[in-house]
Parts: sequence; C-alpha cells; structure tokens
Amino acid sequence: MKKGLVLEGGAMRGMFTCGVLDVFMEEGIQFDVAAGISAGVVFGCNLKSKQIGRAIRYNKKYASDPRFCSIRNLLKTGDLFEENFCYHEIPDKLDPFDRKTFTENPLEFYVGATNLEDGKVVFHKCTDGGETDIQWMRASASMPGFSRPVEVDGYSLLDGGIVDPIPYEYMQSLGFEKSVAILTQPADYVKKKTKAVLFYNWTLRKYPHIAKIMRERHILYNNMTDEVKELEKEGKLFVIRPPESLGISRTERRPEELERVYQIGRSEAKKQLEAMKKYLEIE
Repeated sequence: MKKGLVLEGGAMRGMFTCGVLDVFMEEGIQFDVAAGISAGVVFGCNLKSKQIGRAIRYNKKYASDPRFCSIRNLLKTGDLFEENFCYHEIPDKLDPFDRKTFTENPLEFYVGATNLEDGKVVFHKCTDGGETDIQWMRASASMPGFSRPVEVDGYSLLDGGIVDPIPYEYMQSLGFEKSVAILTQPADYVKKKTKAVLFYNWTLRKYPHIAKIMRERHILYNNMTDEVKELEKEGKLFVIRPPESLGISRTERRPEELERVYQIGRSEAKKQLEAMKKYLEIE
C-alpha cells in the first residue's frame, strides 16, 4: 500500500513535527508522497534528505540570531525571516542541506503556496532541493504581513497556510485513501477570529481578496479540522497531534522551548508508532 504524509504548518510549532519526523526516520518508516505547508515544508524537507536532527539543531543554534528572525530584518528587507541567512547561508554553509540525498530519495515531496492573483493554493513538486525548490519552500512559509511575496515560476506567492493549512485534500487528489497527518494543534483547538483586521487590511492592501481570506481564515481552519476528525473516524487519515496546546510563540527564540516542543513530538510519535504501523500495514 502506498503511504502518504500530510504536514501542517505553524511556524515554531513545527518543532513538534520535527520530533515526529526524526522518530519516523530512526524507525525506518518511509512514505511514498508527502505534501506540506509552511513550517511543515521547511522543516519536513529534512525527511527527504534523511537528515535526522538537523531541523532542531539549526533552529536551536540560530533562532536567537537577529539574522534569522527579527524586526530589524522586517524593517530592512520586508521579511521577518531574512532570506539570505535562512534559505542560503544556513543550508549552503552553516548546516548543509543534503541535496544529493534529497534528489536520490524517491519520496515525492510537494510544497503548497498561495497564489496572490486568485487566492488559491498551488502545489510544486520538489525534485533536487535547488534554487527553484528553495524559493517554493520560502514562499510556502512567507507569513502574510511579515514577508514579501515570493516570485517563482511565474507566480506571486505567500504562505500556503492562508488557504490550505492542512493539505489533506491535495493528498486525496493524488489517489491516497489512507494517509498520515502531522498536525501542530491539539484536537480541541478552535481558531478564533483574528484581531489584526486593520493590520492585514493595510499590509495586504494590494491584495484585498487575500486580506478578506485572512479575516475569515478561522472559519476555513475550523472547518478543515472538523473534516480531519471525520476522516480520522472513517479510517482515511491517521493523525498525530499534540496532546495539548504547545504554548510556544510563532517566533520563539529560546532553545529550551524549541527543545521542549521537539521532545513532545518525539514522545507522541513513539506512543502512536505501533498503531500507525498497523494502520499503514507495515510489518
């Protein structure tokens, strides 16, 4: 049976995902296709490159570095997370991303980002971890209001989580009747309407339809999580999620907090490992 993997975003809540994926790699759990959004992509790409521990390692080392994430970056470049440092200096020099293994691994890895022209999600298949793939990953994780739109392959893109925070429908469209989803919010989480209406109206004034989506995003997200729970009951989706709120900031900079959330991910993966193997019919 072919195995699919769905990766939710969530900025530094993604340390939970890192913990889960590292356990998968340690246990030799392999998937045929993965589809991710935002942090699920920029951290999840290490599954395809088979780099256990890389995501938690470089985040703990550089998260407090102002070149990584800072208001200074936002004011200077228009990006809270500085493009060159995060997407070039770290993966190319400071903590090298294994592009050779990424290319050779048969896992199909899809990145979702929001097309600013029509407000729909667009998916890109990453093949070699090269510049085009990196720009798609960056686009998928470019938070509205805190990032410049990313221009790649003729698209103007922002965070895929704007319109498709949990890409289970895309996985279904690829023909997968059973998949595993790693979420970064607990089962009882209900997203509230944003209080930043004026902020999004201003920062997204060139894209009023995107600003409208952000104002109503809580409805979309809550409908998605309800659908996920139904698919879970029907046996069409196996879900690994935090047992309770992770209590971590989207821009958390403290290494001990990143490690705490990472360990929660490892713990939950280990708790559900045997049930997941049975679900996926892994010997």
